[in-house]
Amino acid sequence: MASLASSLSCTVSRLNLFAELSLNYHSIRIYRTLSSNLRPMKSLYHHRSFNSPFSSYTCKSTISNCSKTLGSNTVFYDNLVVLGIETSCDDTAAAVVRSNGEILSQVVSSQADLLAKYGGVAPKMAEEAHSQVIDQVVQDALDKANLTESDLSAVAVTIGPGLSLCLRVGVQKARKIAAIHQLPIVGVHHMEAHALVARLCERDLQFPFMALLISGGHNLIVLARDLGDYLQLGTTIDDAIGEAYDKSAKWLGLDLRRSGGAAIEELALRGDAQSVKFSVPMKQHKDCNFSYAGLKTQLRLAIESKNIDGRVPFSSASVEEQGIRADIAASFQRVAVLHLEEKCERAIQWALEIEPSIKHLVVAGGVASNQYVRSRLQEVVGRNSLQLVCPPPSLCTDNGVMIAWTGIENFRMGRFDPPPPAIEPEDSQLDLRPRWPLGEEYGRGRSVARSMRTARIHPSLTSLTQHQRQ
Repeated sequence: MASLASSLSCTVSRLNLFAELSLNYHSIRIYRTLSSNLRPMKSLYHHRSFNSPFSSYTCKSTISNCSKTLGSNTVFYDNLVVLGIETSCDDTAAAVVRSNGEILSQVVSSQADLLAKYGGVAPKMAEEAHSQVIDQVVQDALDKANLTESDLSAVAVTIGPGLSLCLRVGVQKARKIAAIHQLPIVGVHHMEAHALVARLCERDLQFPFMALLISGGHNLIVLARDLGDYLQLGTTIDDAIGEAYDKSAKWLGLDLRRSGGAAIEELALRGDAQSVKFSVPMKQHKDCNFSYAGLKTQLRLAIESKNIDGRVPFSSASVEEQGIRADIAASFQRVAVLHLEEKCERAIQWALEIEPSIKHLVVAGGVASNQYVRSRLQEVVGRNSLQLVCPPPSLCTDNGVMIAWTGIENFRMGRFDPPPPAIEPEDSQLDLRPRWPLGEEYGRGRSVARSMRTARIHPSLTSLTQHQRQ
């Protein structure tokens, strides 16, 4: 094994937990590492043994025939076609993307009606909704791309972070396709995908860069030093901005079939942003961490003080009350985004001290589709001589394109697993990582409050990547 590792630069897979870092796994899985300077593919035709991710299955073969796609594409780096599958939360998504950046198809099945019915994501209901549509969503993505599974180079799928019940649906589907058609499989970190999709949209975007990832479940600002290598400058110590937007929209009686951010932004255009005096969170904390729980409480108290009943739809409220609701929405939005601005300003200064060559701030995630957020952050980066990079709104919310593209980026680095066995044991354990940090905490940005309440189930993606390089 030592000679094999040295000859092929074989390392422990980023898609699997290290035995010394986790109590959940007792074996180390090996994956193919294809050195970026080894071309063409024929130079890598060596016999290898691959340990299956979930069983004792072993595939002894040449790299050339572990996937017929790999075998047929001699120089495969520039001719990849990857199917991406995303089911981490409340959208079922699939897409097919080429390694040259061409998006061949993109399909998303929304659970907006469920969100409106339950006032948020209900994990069991979301799982059932994913299960009902996953086959059709994937098939539609292939049909729109005018391809079949046999035309694919690999399958990429979100394995975390997210809701376990939802992640399971996507991973099972991806593994089924990969097993039947003998395709490599790439496990993708959901938040890394949000950051990297900007590199699909802005092909000149190179490492290092900064990324602000804002959604319903995440508020994260990182220094992206390389693929799989992220320094966490700040995160939320309680709620994310997207969660605050969603709750605000619900309490103000807005239509939840849209995202909370979009609903609040539209209503805020009709209000006075200075009418309600909300306090900016964490003004006394000289770090880059976020907190929206307190602002949510301020908002709820403001709504109660005006005797507003959120169960009454906005459209059914009186004209006077609609105006009050608009004022509250505008005031809330101004302070919520001002909190982002202040923390981003400090994070940029920290990042430039670490990596003076940084030129870009990527803003991605569902809340990044909010035009008010973009406009305010544009002023922040302008003051610091950086460029703002925002994917189009359709690539900010959860989607299969970002998963496929991140799969491509990692595949090029040789970070993928071999095809799963055609028949897996019933007791096989899927590699799901509902709580999976993206990067390691920067010392100055460490939150004691968060560290005390956070139990890591999985080592961060960055720690796994660094372990491989040792």
